[in-house]
Amino acid sequence: MSIETVTTQPIAGQKPGTSGLRKKTTVFMRPGYLETYVQAVIEGVGGVEDREIVVGGDGRFFNDTAIGIILRMLAANGASKAIVGQNGLLSTPAASNLIRKRRAFGGFVLSASHNPGGEHGDFGLKFNVANGGPAPEPVTDAIFARTLDIASYKIVSEPAPDLSEIRTSSLAGMTVEVIDPVADYVAMMEGLVDFDRISKLFASGFAMRFDAMSAVTGPYAKAIIEGRLGARPGTVINGTPLPDFGGHHPDPNPVHAAKLFALMFSGAAPDMGAASDGDGDRNIVLGRGISVAPSDSLALLAANIHLAKGYKAGLKGIARSMPTSRAADRVAAKAGVEGFETPTGWKFFGNLLDAGRVTICGEESAGTGSDHVREKDGLWAVLVWLDIIAARGESIAEIVKSHWATYGRDYYTRHDYEAIESGLADKLFADLRDSIQDLPGKGFAGLTIETADDFAYTDPIDGSTSAKQGVRVFFTTGERAVFRLSGTGTEGATLRVYLEAFEPDPARHDLEPQQVLAKVIAAADAIAQIRERTGRTAPDVVT
Repeated sequence: MSIETVTTQPIAGQKPGTSGLRKKTTVFMRPGYLETYVQAVIEGVGGVEDREIVVGGDGRFFNDTAIGIILRMLAANGASKAIVGQNGLLSTPAASNLIRKRRAFGGFVLSASHNPGGEHGDFGLKFNVANGGPAPEPVTDAIFARTLDIASYKIVSEPAPDLSEIRTSSLAGMTVEVIDPVADYVAMMEGLVDFDRISKLFASGFAMRFDAMSAVTGPYAKAIIEGRLGARPGTVINGTPLPDFGGHHPDPNPVHAAKLFALMFSGAAPDMGAASDGDGDRNIVLGRGISVAPSDSLALLAANIHLAKGYKAGLKGIARSMPTSRAADRVAAKAGVEGFETPTGWKFFGNLLDAGRVTICGEESAGTGSDHVREKDGLWAVLVWLDIIAARGESIAEIVKSHWATYGRDYYTRHDYEAIESGLADKLFADLRDSIQDLPGKGFAGLTIETADDFAYTDPIDGSTSAKQGVRVFFTTGERAVFRLSGTGTEGATLRVYLEAFEPDPARHDLEPQQVLAKVIAAADAIAQIRERTGRTAPDVVT
Protein backbone atom coordinates (compact mmCIF):
# COMPACT_ATOMS: atom_id res chain seq x y z
CA MET A 1 0.00 0.00 0.00
CA SER A 2 1.33 3.41 -0.98
CA ILE A 3 -0.01 6.37 1.00
CA GLU A 4 0.65 9.82 -0.35
CA THR A 5 0.71 12.82 1.96
CA VAL A 6 -0.12 15.79 -0.24
CA THR A 7 0.61 19.35 0.82
CA THR A 8 -2.42 21.60 0.59
CA GLN A 9 -3.70 25.02 1.58
CA PRO A 10 -6.40 25.82 4.16
CA ILE A 11 -9.82 26.52 2.70
CA ALA A 12 -10.81 29.26 5.14
CA GLY A 13 -14.47 30.17 5.30
CA GLN A 14 -15.74 26.77 4.18
CA LYS A 15 -18.06 26.20 7.11
CA PRO A 16 -20.57 23.36 6.77
CA GLY A 17 -24.13 24.30 7.57
CA THR A 18 -27.14 22.18 8.47
CA SER A 19 -26.89 20.51 5.05
CA GLY A 20 -23.11 20.18 4.96
CA LEU A 21 -20.97 22.13 2.51
CA ARG A 22 -22.52 23.22 -0.79
CA LYS A 23 -20.69 24.90 -3.62
CA LYS A 24 -20.73 24.97 -7.38
CA THR A 25 -19.60 21.64 -8.82
CA THR A 26 -16.66 23.35 -10.48
CA VAL A 27 -15.42 24.46 -7.05
CA PHE A 28 -15.39 20.89 -5.74
CA MET A 29 -13.62 19.84 -8.97
CA ARG A 30 -10.70 22.20 -8.39
CA PRO A 31 -7.47 20.25 -7.80
CA GLY A 32 -7.17 19.44 -4.10
CA TYR A 33 -10.38 21.20 -2.98
CA LEU A 34 -12.48 18.10 -2.32
CA GLU A 35 -9.49 16.28 -0.88
CA THR A 36 -8.71 19.09 1.54
CA TYR A 37 -12.28 19.29 2.75
CA VAL A 38 -12.61 15.51 3.15
CA GLN A 39 -9.41 15.43 5.20
CA ALA A 40 -10.78 18.25 7.36
CA VAL A 41 -13.95 16.22 7.90
CA ILE A 42 -11.98 13.08 8.78
CA GLU A 43 -9.89 14.94 11.32
CA GLY A 44 -12.86 16.99 12.56
CA VAL A 45 -14.82 13.86 13.47
CA GLY A 46 -11.87 12.43 15.36
CA GLY A 47 -10.40 10.20 12.68
CA VAL A 48 -11.66 7.06 10.96
CA GLU A 49 -9.00 4.51 11.89
CA ASP A 50 -10.56 1.04 12.27
CA ARG A 51 -13.99 2.53 11.58
CA GLU A 52 -16.74 1.48 9.16
CA ILE A 53 -18.01 4.31 6.98
CA VAL A 54 -21.03 4.48 4.65
CA VAL A 55 -20.56 6.38 1.38
CA GLY A 56 -23.13 7.30 -1.26
CA GLY A 57 -24.91 10.13 -2.99
CA ASP A 58 -27.67 11.30 -5.28
CA GLY A 59 -25.89 10.53 -8.56
CA ARG A 60 -25.38 14.10 -9.66
CA PHE A 61 -22.43 15.07 -11.85
CA PHE A 62 -19.04 14.34 -10.17
CA ASN A 63 -20.69 11.98 -7.66
CA ASP A 64 -18.80 8.90 -8.89
CA THR A 65 -15.44 10.64 -9.16
CA ALA A 66 -15.80 12.21 -5.72
CA ILE A 67 -16.69 8.86 -4.14
CA GLY A 68 -13.57 7.30 -5.65
CA ILE A 69 -11.46 10.03 -4.06
CA ILE A 70 -13.22 9.65 -0.70
CA LEU A 71 -12.65 5.88 -0.71
CA ARG A 72 -8.95 6.33 -1.43
CA MET A 73 -8.71 8.83 1.42
CA LEU A 74 -10.61 6.64 3.87
CA ALA A 75 -8.17 3.82 3.10
CA ALA A 76 -5.20 6.15 3.60
CA ASN A 77 -6.60 7.29 6.94
CA GLY A 78 -7.00 3.74 8.24
CA ALA A 79 -10.72 3.03 7.88
CA SER A 80 -11.46 -0.68 8.15
CA LYS A 81 -14.45 -0.77 5.82
CA ALA A 82 -16.45 1.37 3.40
CA ILE A 83 -20.02 0.42 2.56
CA VAL A 84 -21.02 1.97 -0.78
CA GLY A 85 -24.21 2.00 -2.80
CA GLN A 86 -23.95 0.41 -6.25
CA ASN A 87 -22.85 3.02 -8.79
CA GLY A 88 -22.33 5.36 -5.86
CA LEU A 89 -26.08 5.80 -5.32
CA LEU A 90 -27.76 6.14 -1.94
CA SER A 91 -30.71 8.35 -1.14
CA THR A 92 -30.15 10.43 1.97
CA PRO A 93 -32.73 8.51 4.07
CA ALA A 94 -31.36 5.20 2.77
CA ALA A 95 -27.87 6.28 3.86
CA SER A 96 -29.21 7.16 7.31
CA ASN A 97 -30.86 3.75 7.57
CA LEU A 98 -27.69 1.98 6.46
CA ILE A 99 -25.53 3.80 9.01
CA ARG A 100 -27.93 2.76 11.76
CA LYS A 101 -28.43 -0.82 10.55
CA ARG A 102 -24.71 -1.49 10.12
CA ARG A 103 -23.81 0.44 13.28
CA ALA A 104 -21.27 2.36 11.26
CA PHE A 105 -19.22 5.20 12.70
CA GLY A 106 -20.86 7.55 10.22
CA GLY A 107 -21.18 8.28 6.56
CA PHE A 108 -20.25 10.65 3.76
CA VAL A 109 -23.45 11.72 2.00
CA LEU A 110 -22.93 13.44 -1.34
CA SER A 111 -25.80 15.71 -2.29
CA ALA A 112 -26.89 19.28 -2.83
CA SER A 113 -30.47 18.13 -2.19
CA HIS A 114 -32.95 20.02 -4.38
CA ASN A 115 -30.35 22.23 -6.07
CA PRO A 116 -29.68 21.78 -9.81
CA GLY A 117 -27.01 19.32 -10.96
CA GLY A 118 -24.63 19.03 -13.88
CA GLU A 119 -21.09 20.27 -14.38
CA HIS A 120 -22.25 23.86 -13.97
CA GLY A 121 -24.77 23.05 -11.26
CA ASP A 122 -24.28 22.48 -7.56
CA PHE A 123 -22.52 19.87 -5.44
CA GLY A 124 -22.63 19.08 -1.75
CA LEU A 125 -21.02 16.90 0.88
CA LYS A 126 -21.93 16.25 4.49
CA PHE A 127 -21.01 13.83 7.24
CA ASN A 128 -23.71 11.94 9.10
CA VAL A 129 -22.85 10.59 12.52
CA ALA A 130 -23.52 7.20 14.13
CA ASN A 131 -27.23 7.84 14.82
CA GLY A 132 -27.68 8.32 11.07
CA GLY A 133 -28.33 12.04 11.32
CA PRO A 134 -26.42 15.12 10.18
CA ALA A 135 -23.38 16.06 12.26
CA PRO A 136 -24.37 18.29 15.21
CA GLU A 137 -22.91 21.76 15.65
CA PRO A 138 -19.92 20.77 17.84
CA VAL A 139 -18.80 18.41 15.06
CA THR A 140 -19.36 20.88 12.23
CA ASP A 141 -17.49 23.48 14.31
CA ALA A 142 -14.56 21.07 14.65
CA ILE A 143 -14.59 20.42 10.89
CA PHE A 144 -14.61 24.15 10.21
CA ALA A 145 -11.68 24.65 12.59
CA ARG A 146 -9.63 22.11 10.64
CA THR A 147 -10.35 23.87 7.32
CA LEU A 148 -8.63 26.96 8.73
CA ASP A 149 -5.20 25.43 9.31
CA ILE A 150 -5.07 22.13 7.44
CA ALA A 151 -1.73 21.63 5.71
CA SER A 152 -1.97 18.22 4.03
CA TYR A 153 -4.23 15.33 3.14
CA LYS A 154 -3.69 11.58 2.83
CA ILE A 155 -4.68 9.45 -0.15
CA VAL A 156 -3.65 6.03 -1.42
CA SER A 157 -2.16 5.74 -4.90
CA GLU A 158 -4.29 2.71 -5.80
CA PRO A 159 -7.38 3.42 -7.88
CA ALA A 160 -10.80 3.00 -6.28
CA PRO A 161 -12.65 -0.22 -7.13
CA ASP A 162 -15.39 -0.42 -9.74
CA LEU A 163 -18.73 0.41 -8.10
CA SER A 164 -20.97 -0.94 -10.86
CA GLU A 165 -21.09 -4.49 -9.48
CA ILE A 166 -22.42 -5.68 -6.12
CA ARG A 167 -19.35 -7.29 -4.59
CA THR A 168 -16.73 -7.00 -1.87
CA SER A 169 -13.14 -6.05 -2.63
CA SER A 170 -10.09 -4.56 -0.97
CA LEU A 171 -8.54 -1.12 -1.38
CA ALA A 172 -5.11 -0.81 0.23
CA GLY A 173 -6.22 -3.02 3.12
CA MET A 174 -9.66 -1.45 3.53
CA THR A 175 -12.69 -3.60 2.71
CA VAL A 176 -15.02 -2.02 0.15
CA GLU A 177 -18.50 -3.54 0.13
CA VAL A 178 -20.69 -2.46 -2.78
CA ILE A 179 -24.33 -3.09 -1.91
CA ASP A 180 -27.76 -2.89 -3.52
CA PRO A 181 -28.74 0.68 -2.53
CA VAL A 182 -32.46 -0.13 -2.53
CA ALA A 183 -32.86 -3.50 -0.75
CA ASP A 184 -32.37 -2.42 2.87
CA TYR A 185 -34.66 0.56 2.39
CA VAL A 186 -37.44 -1.62 0.92
CA ALA A 187 -37.18 -4.00 3.88
CA MET A 188 -37.47 -1.09 6.30
CA MET A 189 -40.55 0.31 4.53
CA GLU A 190 -42.25 -3.10 4.61
CA GLY A 191 -42.15 -2.95 8.39
CA LEU A 192 -43.60 0.57 8.52
CA VAL A 193 -46.49 0.50 6.04
CA ASP A 194 -48.92 -2.27 5.07
CA PHE A 195 -47.77 -3.43 1.63
CA ASP A 196 -50.68 -5.86 1.32
CA ARG A 197 -53.28 -3.19 2.09
CA ILE A 198 -51.74 -0.71 -0.35
CA SER A 199 -51.47 -3.42 -3.02
CA LYS A 200 -55.21 -3.99 -2.69
CA LEU A 201 -55.74 -0.24 -3.08
CA PHE A 202 -53.88 -0.25 -6.40
CA ALA A 203 -55.64 -3.44 -7.48
CA SER A 204 -58.98 -1.70 -6.91
CA GLY A 205 -58.13 0.80 -9.65
CA PHE A 206 -56.44 3.52 -7.59
CA ALA A 207 -54.16 5.50 -9.92
CA MET A 208 -51.06 7.50 -9.06
CA ARG A 209 -48.33 9.55 -10.69
CA PHE A 210 -44.97 9.71 -8.91
CA ASP A 211 -42.38 12.07 -10.38
CA ALA A 212 -38.88 11.07 -9.30
CA MET A 213 -37.52 14.17 -11.12
CA SER A 214 -34.67 12.18 -12.73
CA ALA A 215 -33.13 11.95 -9.28
CA VAL A 216 -32.12 9.25 -6.83
CA THR A 217 -35.60 8.27 -5.61
CA GLY A 218 -36.45 6.71 -8.99
CA PRO A 219 -35.04 3.22 -8.33
CA TYR A 220 -36.59 3.15 -4.85
CA ALA A 221 -40.02 4.24 -6.09
CA LYS A 222 -39.98 1.78 -8.99
CA ALA A 223 -38.96 -1.09 -6.72
CA ILE A 224 -41.67 -0.35 -4.15
CA ILE A 225 -44.58 1.37 -5.91
CA GLU A 226 -44.51 -0.49 -9.20
CA GLY A 227 -42.68 -3.61 -8.01
CA ARG A 228 -43.89 -4.53 -4.53
CA LEU A 229 -47.20 -2.63 -4.49
CA GLY A 230 -48.30 -3.47 -8.01
CA ALA A 231 -49.04 0.01 -9.34
CA ARG A 232 -49.39 0.03 -13.11
CA PRO A 233 -46.16 0.41 -15.15
CA GLY A 234 -45.45 4.06 -15.85
CA THR A 235 -46.75 5.21 -12.47
CA VAL A 236 -43.20 6.35 -11.70
CA ILE A 237 -41.98 8.90 -14.24
CA ASN A 238 -38.49 10.38 -14.62
CA GLY A 239 -37.33 7.35 -12.67
CA THR A 240 -33.74 7.09 -13.95
CA PRO A 241 -31.20 9.18 -11.99
CA LEU A 242 -29.33 11.53 -14.32
CA PRO A 243 -26.18 13.56 -13.55
CA ASP A 244 -27.97 16.80 -14.43
CA PHE A 245 -31.47 15.66 -13.39
CA GLY A 246 -32.50 15.95 -17.01
CA GLY A 247 -31.68 19.64 -16.99
CA HIS A 248 -34.39 20.29 -14.44
CA HIS A 249 -34.36 21.66 -10.90
CA PRO A 250 -35.17 18.61 -8.68
CA ASP A 251 -37.36 20.47 -6.20
CA PRO A 252 -40.97 19.24 -5.77
CA ASN A 253 -42.63 22.65 -5.69
CA PRO A 254 -45.24 24.25 -7.98
CA VAL A 255 -42.53 25.90 -10.10
CA HIS A 256 -40.15 22.99 -10.67
CA ALA A 257 -42.79 20.24 -10.66
CA ALA A 258 -45.18 22.31 -12.73
CA LYS A 259 -46.25 19.45 -15.03
CA LEU A 260 -47.28 17.28 -12.08
CA PHE A 261 -49.24 20.14 -10.53
CA ALA A 262 -50.92 20.88 -13.87
CA LEU A 263 -51.91 17.21 -14.23
CA MET A 264 -53.40 17.02 -10.75
CA PHE A 265 -55.52 20.10 -11.37
CA SER A 266 -56.74 18.85 -14.76
CA GLY A 267 -59.58 16.62 -15.85
CA ALA A 268 -57.09 13.79 -16.40
CA ALA A 269 -55.82 13.76 -12.81
CA PRO A 270 -55.19 10.37 -11.18
CA ASP A 271 -56.18 9.80 -7.57
CA MET A 272 -52.80 10.89 -6.22
CA GLY A 273 -49.73 12.76 -7.34
CA ALA A 274 -46.40 12.84 -5.55
CA ALA A 275 -42.79 13.81 -6.11
CA SER A 276 -39.46 13.72 -4.34
CA ASP A 277 -36.31 15.77 -4.73
CA GLY A 278 -32.67 15.29 -5.73
CA ASP A 279 -31.53 13.15 -2.81
CA GLY A 280 -34.88 11.70 -1.82
CA ASP A 281 -35.51 13.47 1.47
CA ARG A 282 -38.28 15.88 0.39
CA ASN A 283 -41.78 15.22 -0.86
CA ILE A 284 -44.97 16.75 -2.12
CA VAL A 285 -48.38 15.09 -2.09
CA LEU A 286 -51.34 16.09 -4.25
CA GLY A 287 -54.89 14.85 -4.70
CA ARG A 288 -57.31 15.61 -7.47
CA GLY A 289 -57.62 19.38 -7.47
CA ILE A 290 -55.70 19.82 -4.22
CA SER A 291 -52.08 20.27 -3.18
CA VAL A 292 -51.27 19.30 0.39
CA ALA A 293 -49.03 21.98 1.86
CA PRO A 294 -45.98 20.45 3.57
CA SER A 295 -46.99 21.97 6.92
CA ASP A 296 -50.45 20.43 6.56
CA SER A 297 -48.93 17.13 5.46
CA LEU A 298 -46.94 16.94 8.69
CA ALA A 299 -50.07 17.62 10.75
CA LEU A 300 -52.18 15.16 8.74
CA LEU A 301 -49.60 12.39 8.94
CA ALA A 302 -49.28 12.97 12.69
CA ALA A 303 -53.04 12.86 13.22
CA ASN A 304 -53.37 9.61 11.24
CA ILE A 305 -50.04 7.92 11.93
CA HIS A 306 -51.68 5.26 14.12
CA LEU A 307 -53.33 3.86 10.98
CA ALA A 308 -49.97 2.95 9.44
CA LYS A 309 -48.59 -0.52 10.08
CA GLY A 310 -45.51 0.47 12.05
CA TYR A 311 -47.12 3.17 14.22
CA LYS A 312 -50.08 1.45 15.86
CA ALA A 313 -48.82 2.57 19.28
CA GLY A 314 -49.57 6.16 18.27
CA LEU A 315 -47.65 9.34 18.92
CA LYS A 316 -44.95 9.96 21.49
CA GLY A 317 -44.65 13.58 20.42
CA ILE A 318 -44.38 15.88 17.39
CA ALA A 319 -41.59 18.25 16.42
CA ARG A 320 -41.61 20.96 13.76
CA SER A 321 -39.12 23.54 12.64
CA MET A 322 -39.90 27.08 13.74
CA PRO A 323 -40.95 28.40 10.29
CA THR A 324 -43.34 25.47 9.78
CA SER A 325 -46.98 26.40 10.37
CA ARG A 326 -48.55 25.72 13.75
CA ALA A 327 -50.95 23.10 12.35
CA ALA A 328 -48.91 20.28 13.95
CA ASP A 329 -49.12 22.02 17.34
CA ARG A 330 -52.90 21.63 17.25
CA VAL A 331 -52.56 17.90 16.64
CA ALA A 332 -50.13 17.55 19.53
CA ALA A 333 -52.44 19.46 21.85
CA LYS A 334 -55.50 17.36 20.91
CA ALA A 335 -53.52 14.12 21.25
CA GLY A 336 -52.13 15.19 24.61
CA VAL A 337 -48.49 14.72 23.56
CA GLU A 338 -45.50 17.02 23.58
CA GLY A 339 -45.02 19.43 20.70
CA PHE A 340 -41.59 20.91 19.99
CA GLU A 341 -40.54 23.95 17.96
CA THR A 342 -36.90 23.73 16.82
CA PRO A 343 -34.58 25.69 14.55
CA THR A 344 -34.46 24.76 10.88
CA GLY A 345 -32.15 21.82 10.21
CA TRP A 346 -32.84 18.14 10.67
CA LYS A 347 -30.03 17.73 13.16
CA PHE A 348 -32.13 19.59 15.74
CA PHE A 349 -34.65 16.73 15.69
CA GLY A 350 -31.94 14.15 16.38
CA ASN A 351 -31.79 14.44 20.16
CA LEU A 352 -35.59 14.38 20.46
CA LEU A 353 -35.80 11.27 18.29
CA ASP A 354 -32.93 9.51 20.08
CA ALA A 355 -34.53 10.27 23.44
CA GLY A 356 -37.88 8.83 22.32
CA ARG A 357 -39.66 12.15 22.85
CA VAL A 358 -41.13 12.38 19.33
CA THR A 359 -42.47 9.99 16.72
CA ILE A 360 -42.80 12.33 13.75
CA CYS A 361 -41.15 15.57 12.76
CA GLY A 362 -41.11 17.89 9.79
CA GLU A 363 -40.18 21.11 8.09
CA GLU A 364 -42.27 23.34 5.86
CA SER A 365 -39.74 22.90 3.05
CA ALA A 366 -41.35 19.59 2.01
CA GLY A 367 -39.46 17.50 4.55
CA THR A 368 -41.15 14.96 6.82
CA GLY A 369 -39.78 11.98 8.72
CA SER A 370 -40.17 9.80 11.78
CA ASP A 371 -38.12 7.88 14.27
CA HIS A 372 -37.27 5.20 11.66
CA VAL A 373 -34.21 7.19 10.47
CA ARG A 374 -32.54 10.48 11.37
CA GLU A 375 -33.21 12.28 8.11
CA LYS A 376 -36.37 13.46 6.43
CA ASP A 377 -37.67 10.83 4.07
CA GLY A 378 -39.68 11.75 0.99
CA LEU A 379 -40.72 8.31 -0.21
CA TRP A 380 -41.61 7.23 3.34
CA ALA A 381 -44.05 10.15 3.59
CA VAL A 382 -45.69 9.16 0.28
CA LEU A 383 -46.00 5.52 1.38
CA VAL A 384 -47.53 6.47 4.74
CA TRP A 385 -50.02 8.66 2.87
CA LEU A 386 -50.91 5.62 0.72
CA ASP A 387 -51.37 3.48 3.84
CA ILE A 388 -53.64 6.11 5.40
CA ILE A 389 -55.69 6.42 2.19
CA ALA A 390 -56.07 2.65 2.04
CA ALA A 391 -57.06 2.45 5.72
CA ARG A 392 -59.57 5.31 5.59
CA GLY A 393 -61.04 4.57 2.17
CA GLU A 394 -61.23 8.28 1.40
CA SER A 395 -59.69 10.58 -1.19
CA ILE A 396 -56.88 12.96 -0.32
CA ALA A 397 -59.26 15.93 -0.60
CA GLU A 398 -61.72 14.27 1.79
CA ILE A 399 -58.98 13.49 4.32
CA VAL A 400 -57.62 17.05 4.17
CA LYS A 401 -61.01 18.72 4.54
CA SER A 402 -61.96 16.41 7.39
CA HIS A 403 -58.74 17.39 9.15
CA TRP A 404 -59.46 21.10 8.71
CA ALA A 405 -62.98 20.62 10.07
CA THR A 406 -61.51 19.04 13.20
CA TYR A 407 -58.46 21.23 13.80
CA GLY A 408 -59.11 24.39 11.77
CA ARG A 409 -57.04 25.48 8.78
CA ASP A 410 -53.68 27.22 8.99
CA TYR A 411 -53.44 29.23 5.79
CA TYR A 412 -49.76 29.30 5.00
CA THR A 413 -47.32 30.34 2.29
CA ARG A 414 -43.58 30.81 1.80
CA HIS A 415 -42.11 33.51 -0.41
CA ASP A 416 -38.52 33.03 -1.59
CA TYR A 417 -36.40 35.90 -2.86
CA GLU A 418 -33.46 34.10 -4.42
CA ALA A 419 -29.88 35.09 -5.27
CA ILE A 420 -29.97 38.44 -3.47
CA GLU A 421 -26.51 39.98 -3.34
CA SER A 422 -25.05 38.68 -0.08
CA GLY A 423 -24.02 42.04 1.35
CA LEU A 424 -27.41 43.54 0.65
CA ALA A 425 -29.22 40.56 2.17
CA ASP A 426 -27.03 40.61 5.28
CA LYS A 427 -27.67 44.33 5.80
CA LEU A 428 -31.43 43.92 5.32
CA PHE A 429 -31.51 41.14 7.88
CA ALA A 430 -29.24 42.90 10.37
CA ASP A 431 -31.45 45.99 10.25
CA LEU A 432 -34.54 43.83 10.71
CA ARG A 433 -32.99 42.22 13.78
CA ASP A 434 -32.07 45.61 15.19
CA SER A 435 -35.67 46.80 14.83
CA ILE A 436 -37.28 43.92 16.75
CA GLN A 437 -37.63 45.72 20.06
CA ASP A 438 -39.32 48.69 18.39
CA LEU A 439 -41.91 46.67 16.44
CA PRO A 440 -44.57 45.80 19.09
CA GLY A 441 -47.53 48.17 18.86
CA LYS A 442 -46.73 49.31 15.32
CA GLY A 443 -49.19 48.84 12.47
CA PHE A 444 -48.47 47.61 8.96
CA ALA A 445 -51.02 47.00 6.17
CA GLY A 446 -53.88 47.07 8.65
CA LEU A 447 -52.28 44.64 11.13
CA THR A 448 -50.83 45.52 14.51
CA ILE A 449 -47.74 43.77 15.86
CA GLU A 450 -48.16 42.18 19.28
CA THR A 451 -44.66 40.72 19.81
CA ALA A 452 -41.47 40.11 17.82
CA ASP A 453 -38.31 38.16 18.58
CA ASP A 454 -35.23 36.48 17.14
CA PHE A 455 -35.91 32.81 17.75
CA ALA A 456 -33.56 31.04 20.14
CA TYR A 457 -33.71 27.36 21.08
CA THR A 458 -32.56 25.43 24.11
CA ASP A 459 -32.33 21.71 23.45
CA PRO A 460 -34.46 19.95 26.08
CA ILE A 461 -32.18 16.91 26.01
CA ASP A 462 -28.64 18.26 26.28
CA GLY A 463 -29.26 21.91 27.20
CA SER A 464 -27.34 23.29 24.21
CA THR A 465 -28.55 26.62 22.83
CA SER A 466 -28.93 28.00 19.32
CA ALA A 467 -29.56 31.71 18.93
CA LYS A 468 -30.50 33.99 16.01
CA GLN A 469 -32.52 31.34 14.20
CA GLY A 470 -34.97 33.67 12.48
CA VAL A 471 -37.11 36.71 13.16
CA ARG A 472 -40.68 36.01 14.25
CA VAL A 473 -43.42 38.64 14.16
CA PHE A 474 -46.78 37.94 15.82
CA PHE A 475 -49.83 40.10 15.13
CA THR A 476 -52.63 40.88 17.58
CA THR A 477 -55.19 39.04 15.43
CA GLY A 478 -53.17 35.78 15.43
CA GLU A 479 -51.26 35.99 12.15
CA ARG A 480 -47.52 35.31 12.06
CA ALA A 481 -44.64 36.28 9.77
CA VAL A 482 -41.19 34.70 9.93
CA PHE A 483 -38.00 35.88 8.18
CA ARG A 484 -34.89 33.79 7.54
CA LEU A 485 -31.79 33.87 5.35
CA SER A 486 -31.31 30.42 3.86
CA GLY A 487 -27.99 28.63 3.48
CA THR A 488 -29.12 26.00 0.98
CA GLY A 489 -28.15 27.88 -2.17
CA THR A 490 -24.74 28.42 -3.73
CA GLU A 491 -25.17 31.90 -5.22
CA GLY A 492 -25.94 34.99 -3.18
CA ALA A 493 -28.50 34.66 -0.41
CA THR A 494 -32.13 33.57 -0.34
CA LEU A 495 -34.53 35.50 1.85
CA ARG A 496 -37.39 33.29 2.93
CA VAL A 497 -40.57 34.84 4.30
CA TYR A 498 -43.13 32.55 5.94
CA LEU A 499 -46.68 33.81 6.41
CA GLU A 500 -49.63 32.23 8.15
CA ALA A 501 -53.11 32.87 9.52
CA PHE A 502 -55.42 30.50 11.39
CA GLU A 503 -59.03 30.04 10.29
CA PRO A 504 -61.30 27.92 12.55
CA ASP A 505 -64.49 28.34 10.48
CA PRO A 506 -65.02 25.43 8.02
CA ALA A 507 -67.09 27.75 5.84
CA ARG A 508 -63.89 29.68 5.14
CA HIS A 509 -61.58 26.73 4.44
CA ASP A 510 -61.78 26.84 0.64
CA LEU A 511 -60.44 30.35 0.09
CA GLU A 512 -57.36 31.17 -2.00
CA PRO A 513 -54.36 31.27 0.40
CA GLN A 514 -52.58 34.25 -1.15
CA GLN A 515 -55.78 36.30 -0.87
CA VAL A 516 -56.38 35.25 2.73
CA LEU A 517 -52.79 36.16 3.55
CA ALA A 518 -52.70 39.41 1.53
CA LYS A 519 -52.49 41.65 4.60
CA VAL A 520 -49.76 39.52 6.20
CA ILE A 521 -47.80 39.49 2.92
CA ALA A 522 -48.03 43.27 2.62
CA ALA A 523 -47.12 43.78 6.27
CA ALA A 524 -44.05 41.52 5.99
CA ASP A 525 -42.84 43.40 2.91
CA ALA A 526 -43.18 46.70 4.75
CA ILE A 527 -41.58 45.47 7.98
CA ALA A 528 -38.44 44.22 6.23
CA GLN A 529 -38.58 46.80 3.39
CA ILE A 530 -38.06 44.01 0.89
CA ARG A 531 -39.27 45.77 -2.22
CA GLU A 532 -37.62 49.04 -1.27
CA ARG A 533 -34.21 47.52 -0.49
CA THR A 534 -33.96 44.73 -3.06
CA GLY A 535 -35.96 46.13 -5.95
CA ARG A 536 -37.88 42.83 -6.10
CA THR A 537 -41.56 43.37 -6.90
CA ALA A 538 -42.44 39.73 -6.31
CA PRO A 539 -40.84 36.58 -4.87
CA ASP A 540 -39.05 34.16 -7.20
CA VAL A 541 -40.89 31.16 -5.77
CA VAL A 542 -44.20 30.98 -3.93
CA THR A 543 -45.08 27.76 -2.10
